[in-house]
Amino acid sequence: MNQNSEIRYIAIEGVIGAGKSALAKKIKDKLNAELVLEQFEANPFLEKFYSDRKRYAFQTQMFFLINRFKQQEELKQGNLFTEYIVSDYIFEKDRIFAYLNLSGEELKLYESIFPLLERSLNKPDLIVYLQPSVDRLIYNIKKRGRKIERNITRSYIEELSEAYNNFFFRYNKTPLLIVNSTEIDFVHNEEDFNELFKQIFREDRGVTEYFKPESRRLL
Repeated sequence: MNQNSEIRYIAIEGVIGAGKSALAKKIKDKLNAELVLEQFEANPFLEKFYSDRKRYAFQTQMFFLINRFKQQEELKQGNLFTEYIVSDYIFEKDRIFAYLNLSGEELKLYESIFPLLERSLNKPDLIVYLQPSVDRLIYNIKKRGRKIERNITRSYIEELSEAYNNFFFRYNKTPLLIVNSTEIDFVHNEEDFNELFKQIFREDRGVTEYFKPESRRLL
C-alpha cells in the first residue's frame, strides 16, 4: 500500500450512529493498527441520561471527561509493536456534549477542568468526520438495537448533529476529512470502504477536505 507517511494517528468522529467504531475497526484490521474505542458502555449514568437529560447530564459528562482523559493519556506512552493508531473519537468532542447538556455553575466547573486536561494530550494526524443525514443516523441506531440507546429521541440526534456540524465547521487544529456518508456502506461494501480508505491516505490532501462518494441510495 502506498500510504501518506505523515498519517500515523487517525481519529474517526461523528454523531451517535454514524459508524465511527465500525470504520475504526476496519481501518485497524487493514493497517494492523492499535485500536482505541470510546468506552461508552462503562458509563453508569448514560442510560439514565437518555431518559432524563437534565437530571443526569453533569454526572454523565464528568464520567466521560475523566474516562476519555485517562484513555488518551495512555496513548502518549506509545506502542513499540504498532505503527498506526486508530481511535473512534477525539478528546475535544467532549466539549460538544458539555455545551449541549450543561449550563450555569455546572458548565463553569467543567470549563475550569477541561483545558487543564486537554493541553497535555496528543492530537491526531487526521480526523475523519462522518456526516450522514439524521434519517441515516436514526436508521443505524435502530438497526443495531443497543439497549442503552433505546430512549434516544430524534430531537436529541438533531441537536447533536447541528452541534457537531458547527464544531467541525470551525475546526482547524488538525487536518480534517469530512465525509458525506449518508448513502454509502463502508461496513459491508468493500468498494465503499476502499474508496474511503484511499481518501484518508491521499498524498495531496489539503488541511480541510470534503468527500462526497457516489450516491447509492441505501435507505
